[in-house]
Amino acid sequence: METLRRSVGRFLFPALLLVMLAIQIFPILWVLVSSFKTIDEFRVGSNPFALPKSLYLDNYVNAILKSDLLLYFRNSLIVVVFVLAGILVLSSMAGFALEKLRFRFRKAGLLFFLFGIMVPIQVTLIPLYQIFRDLHLLNTYTSVILPQIGFGLPVSIFLFVSFYKYLPNEVMESAVMDGASMYRLFVSIVLPMAANIVVTVATLYGVFAWNEFIFPFTFLNSKSLLTVTLGLRDYVGNYGMTDWGATFSAIMLTVTPTFIVYFFLSKSIISGMTAGAVKS
Repeated sequence: METLRRSVGRFLFPALLLVMLAIQIFPILWVLVSSFKTIDEFRVGSNPFALPKSLYLDNYVNAILKSDLLLYFRNSLIVVVFVLAGILVLSSMAGFALEKLRFRFRKAGLLFFLFGIMVPIQVTLIPLYQIFRDLHLLNTYTSVILPQIGFGLPVSIFLFVSFYKYLPNEVMESAVMDGASMYRLFVSIVLPMAANIVVTVATLYGVFAWNEFIFPFTFLNSKSLLTVTLGLRDYVGNYGMTDWGATFSAIMLTVTPTFIVYFFLSKSIISGMTAGAVKS
């Protein structure tokens, strides 16, 4: 009986993983395949799951020419760079201070930051809108960048604290005895040792910032500032008429950078996510 149970378990677990993998991959493959179809293949009555008759590459040309997709890419890149700069600088230093420096209310400070994990983004939209309106920051990059930095700090600080917890104090004490300042200690010794955490945080929140929709949709209305997630609306014409070939091509162009980043940095991401879980 025990042998039968183990055999069933060995079969069910891989089968469940395959089903979950298929659920995740199928929409991506469907969009990719559909991006090569002609307009006629999208007409009413055609099979939406059929393979394209040929690789119609003009869809990708139309995806760029029918809208300011390159402009939206530039805007998203600007947002991602500043969001990552803010999150990495603040979370790496805050995590180090909260874990390695001894000061009053240190634990309370850590709990305060971690409390931010439980705050839904939707709850903050109206207050943030009013604040940005009063400060004349609506329809600026700042109104999109600052909230993402704020919501990215709790988890980022938690990841850095988890790593710093098992960072040997002897290493830092030796550096201090050799005359290293706190700044040099952090920049030259601590931060390089936390490289996997830096890559993990940069990748996770780089992808989140690239795909962010709520904040740009709420705070931006100028077309020259729109990000790629909002720019996809350009492909919906009057009365809902949509060039689906160009739309699917634009979607693939939009998500490709995130796939490339994760493909090359997946090992560092996994190492960073598990850092501090087991004491070395």
